[in-house]
Amino acid sequence: MSEYEHVAQHLGEVKARIAAAAQAWQRAADDVHLVAVGKTHPAEAIEAALNAGHRLFGENRVQEAAAKFPALRTRYPDLKLHLIGPLQTNKIKQAVETCDAIETLDRDKLAQGIAAELAKGGKRIDLFIQVNTGEEEQKAGVLPREADDFIRRCREEYTLPIVGLMCIPPAEEHPAPHFALLGEIAKRHGLQQLSMGMSGDYELAIQFGATHVRVGTAIFGAREVINTQSSP
Repeated sequence: MSEYEHVAQHLGEVKARIAAAAQAWQRAADDVHLVAVGKTHPAEAIEAALNAGHRLFGENRVQEAAAKFPALRTRYPDLKLHLIGPLQTNKIKQAVETCDAIETLDRDKLAQGIAAELAKGGKRIDLFIQVNTGEEEQKAGVLPREADDFIRRCREEYTLPIVGLMCIPPAEEHPAPHFALLGEIAKRHGLQQLSMGMSGDYELAIQFGATHVRVGTAIFGAREVINTQSSP
């Protein structure tokens, strides 16, 4: 485990910065949840964070989550796992079985599939709708102008447990307007949870009301190269 001794230290540093940012904007530190993103890092790195007391994690790929977390759950049954990467419809069953929340709901076909899977198994899972605030063609997420109708369909037609919204601002733009836009959409629908902010901008996201910040590199270090033969 010595290879991952830095994880506990970095985790503590990030949590301290979250608490400071929350205090600066007159928010309670425990209102901001740190999603520690283990993308491409091995189970041993995740376990180092678990041993340090952390319990909330995020993964980008369903199959990577399924490979790492079931065994960890047997030893740490109170851990929570969020899927924060794009979800294909053929991976819905595995995602629902493996994760406690899906943050990347963004289209009707996916909503229908998740609704069918939840009805079949009876499992409760939190869902965030991903909004493509930058309207980037290459990026997943419902467009802002279509978000209101999609949120209503997910809640009323598909009766899904929508708890909040998520966004990933364009890398080349200042994130503040994107965080503000996500907050405005959430407010219109009474959604309390906002997943926004990553290693480089999570303190700013807290200023704009983030309830979940997704931090990987600042905790685990540079991402490792993994075999990506299977599709995400």
